[in-house]
Amino acid sequence: MKIDNNYKLRDIAGECIVVNQGTEQVSMTRIISLNESARTLYEALQGKDFETEDAAKVLVDTYQISQEQALTDAAKWISGLQKCGIIE
Repeated sequence: MKIDNNYKLRDIAGECIVVNQGTEQVSMTRIISLNESARTLYEALQGKDFETEDAAKVLVDTYQISQEQALTDAAKWISGLQKCGIIE
């Protein structure tokens, strides 16, 4: 899977937001706020083909959490982005 290149990270009013780049009008349903760990994953994996295990590795390496917890968290992150249409 891969993050759609039309979506970009932006810092707006102290929040990390993912916006759909190139749309003429902003749709509030296409603006997603990310927490710190979600941003870390987004930045690490943007532009790359990845699997759940790759996202989990980023979490383990960055936050020193267990592999089991990292896989659970990575799967939730991926599911959320898929529901929003951000992952191809």
